[in-house]
Amino acid sequence: MNAPAALFDTTLARHRLARADRIGYAGFLLDRVVEDLDDRLGAVLRDFGTVLDLATPGAGAGAALAARYPTALRLRLAALPGSGGNHIVGDPEFLPFAAGSLDLAVSLLTLHAVNDLPGTLIQLRRALRTDGLFLGCLLGGATLTELRQSFAQAESEIEGGISPRVAPFAAVREAGALLQRAGFALPVADTDTLTVRYADPFGLMRDLRAMGMTNVLTERRRTPLRRATLVRAAEVYAERFSDPDGRVRATFEVLWLSGWVPHESQQKPLRPGTAKSRLADALGTIELKPETGRTP
Repeated sequence: MNAPAALFDTTLARHRLARADRIGYAGFLLDRVVEDLDDRLGAVLRDFGTVLDLATPGAGAGAALAARYPTALRLRLAALPGSGGNHIVGDPEFLPFAAGSLDLAVSLLTLHAVNDLPGTLIQLRRALRTDGLFLGCLLGGATLTELRQSFAQAESEIEGGISPRVAPFAAVREAGALLQRAGFALPVADTDTLTVRYADPFGLMRDLRAMGMTNVLTERRRTPLRRATLVRAAEVYAERFSDPDGRVRATFEVLWLSGWVPHESQQKPLRPGTAKSRLADALGTIELKPETGRTP
């Protein structure tokens, strides 16, 4: 059987991330999730020995982890410059770690751009020791919905069709199911939606370039973007997604994922029929029999 076609041009993605690093990485979104990471780790009442930062852009996550775990290791992408400290060059889709060699793996704003997210999560599950933790975040399905809609309308009007320009990000239910599929116990998926405002849509586009988040879809149109299409997309964006003060909104949905490698000490759900009290009693409601709709 033939392997499915890659969704992302990963070589191009890494070159664009390296370019963003050279011109000055726009780190406002990363700074926010690094703060959230520190809060989430602070709520975990245990220590971790071998800790990995899996390809998070910039140095913020590495600094936050090093403050808690001085020997934390970073896997960085091949096209990016080194950032000092303990790091190795690698690929998130081909992890160079032995089974059961990590206690904690963290990845911020990277996994939404891998071609095989289920496979990467399975590899992480294998690389973590029993009772090890994976904690990460990726961009979710509502991200850049305004930009997606604006370009779709502009291309339909100007060019008579649309081309893929914004990646199809995962939904929270899908992400939680992937954790279970990979074999993680106690999986949790939650979302944090951030709204960033700009003077005009071109400010958003400059920030996306400075985050290395421009279009790297393999099915992207290879011809240059027509000026008329770009101008019309900006007009649609301003018409549909501006606030009363004239500034425009951009949505970034952050999906947080966490899961533990199974261990006998972890909490487990009770077997059906073993509960000692009724949910209806705890809620102070009347329980109805499903077959009749009458009270028992």
